Amino acid sequence: MFARLVLAAVFGIVALEVSQPAAADDVAKPARILMVTQSAGFKHGSVTRPDGRLAPAEQAMTELGIVSKLFRVDCTQDSAADFTKEKLQHYDIVLFYTTGTLPIKQENLDYFFKEWLPAKGHGFIGTHSAADTFHNYQPYWDMIGGTFDGHPWGSGETVTIAVHDKNHPASKPWGDEVTLKDEIYQFKNWQPEKVRVLMSLDMAKTKLKKPYHVPVLWVKEYGEGKAMHMSLGHREDVWTNETYMASLLGGIKWMLGQEPGDATPNPELSAAEDKKAKAACEAAQ
Repeated sequence: MFARLVLAAVFGIVALEVSQPAAADDVAKPARILMVTQSAGFKHGSVTRPDGRLAPAEQAMTELGIVSKLFRVDCTQDSAADFTKEKLQHYDIVLFYTTGTLPIKQENLDYFFKEWLPAKGHGFIGTHSAADTFHNYQPYWDMIGGTFDGHPWGSGETVTIAVHDKNHPASKPWGDEVTLKDEIYQFKNWQPEKVRVLMSLDMAKTKLKKPYHVPVLWVKEYGEGKAMHMSLGHREDVWTNETYMASLLGGIKWMLGQEPGDATPNPELSAAEDKKAKAACEAAQ
């Protein structure tokens, strides 16, 4: 069931001022995010709850909601109980940091894909291993844009990531490029004709080279709803990276209609990145 954050214990906040709640007309109602961190396959440290406390990724998203005042987060590792038609109606965004085939009833999955996500104002965010979830369920990987197909770049490897769209609120915080340590996925069932790639692995500047495009961050329209996948987030320290959190916040603002962002598919970019990757491999031989 849902887990909530005790701020003083987790983040070391000394004190919080207590005041009378504002009138309903004085403040915008915060959006609600359902964050699912259940592991039906490999369990990452970023979603492992120590001593009954929230996991690092859960802590980070909960704090982001509080600091930004834009949303509140309910964290669950029990998708059977909490990812239901009844409960989804109380949320604006669903975020997955998950693995494997989750124990969600088919009628709830059908409602999510056919009614909930296509509705205006709703969004789905997949972080890191969300692409390592429901491997054989086409509606899921059709929604997310691709399926995990290995991670040649392990969590201890330094990689350089190019930013293609410097205006979208999800990629804008990264500037022109970023170099960092994290585990990078490659994908199968990749659908470049349906997504807008915002960031990719720069094969020319990364030690381990592969002759194909490796997208890192992309967005897409889903009916009147929106979807985004961010491959970064394996390492716990990534969830303390201010730019990473600003990137997720930008994606949330885009989904909530608070900031504009282009989601026009750009398959020509994937084709160009394929050529660049092959050229980088040939040059390194």
